[in-house]
Amino acid sequence: MRKTDFTTSRRYWPLLWLTLAALLAQGAALSIGSVALSPLQVLETLLGHQSGLAQTLVLELRLPRALAALGTGALLAAAGALMQILLRNPLADPYVLGLSGGAAVAALLAMLGGLSLALVSGAAFCGALFSTLLVFGLARGTGSWTPTRLLLTGIVIASGWGALISFLLAVGPVEQLPGMLYWLMGDMAYARHYGPVLLAALVSWLLLLPLARSLNVLARGPLQAAALGVAVRPLEWTLYLVASLMTAIAVTTAGSIGFIGLLVPHMLRLWLGNDQRLIIPASMLAGGTLLTLADTLARTLIAPQQLPVGVITALLGVPTFLFLLYRSR
Repeated sequence: MRKTDFTTSRRYWPLLWLTLAALLAQGAALSIGSVALSPLQVLETLLGHQSGLAQTLVLELRLPRALAALGTGALLAAAGALMQILLRNPLADPYVLGLSGGAAVAALLAMLGGLSLALVSGAAFCGALFSTLLVFGLARGTGSWTPTRLLLTGIVIASGWGALISFLLAVGPVEQLPGMLYWLMGDMAYARHYGPVLLAALVSWLLLLPLARSLNVLARGPLQAAALGVAVRPLEWTLYLVASLMTAIAVTTAGSIGFIGLLVPHMLRLWLGNDQRLIIPASMLAGGTLLTLADTLARTLIAPQQLPVGVITALLGVPTFLFLLYRSR
């Protein structure tokens, strides 16, 4: 092997380590709980050699939740990476643009209407997409939008959604408040359908992979990207729509979970640099791993009671974010 080939292959070793970390996080999620299982018991259950309690715990309760957390974290982290490129701001995040607020309002309205869980998820998805179109339309106006204008519009829209959420919580029936609050804080307890979120993560990665080189150029600025032959405006539209759809699917699956899309891409850039061929897949792997571990901690910290996973991500994210800000002074 030539030296250049060896050097190039070494650049992708972090993806191998992150893949291993994701597998270990899945194993921990299947083993750890109010009833602990050994790795051998988990493996035998996955191979169909165990039945009874172990089969119920692993295949019916823990595995769907762990896989849903993996896909949700991957989507949130990748959406955060795209938004940071789009707005050319290392601290940008999809939630700043009001996407989760729109999803939350729609979901709360569905809960107040007594709709089923599937319809609540569908309402959350429609609310996130509506918020996307609203922010994008208002930021664009009669001309073209800029990152600053888009960010400010998203902040204003997010504030409006926050006011509507407070109103709905104030007028909602008392018996429905616990479920509404848990959904707002992010909760993986009802995330049983992991297929759609994992498929969305895979499709997103396949879609973004050919765009990685163009994203590297766009990260340097739109003028330089245009000078190098990149179709800047169509690429920005694609990034915004893909990031919005990824966020909508994640919010539909697990509710409002913060800090994954903000911290994961930012920390990976400090470690791996700014090559999007590495950052995007690494963000997906690291985001899925982080949310899986956070959800495992949320359901075991005060077992048998379960905490919303959004509480754990916030407790982990706030001090980490403040530390990063201190280091980057």
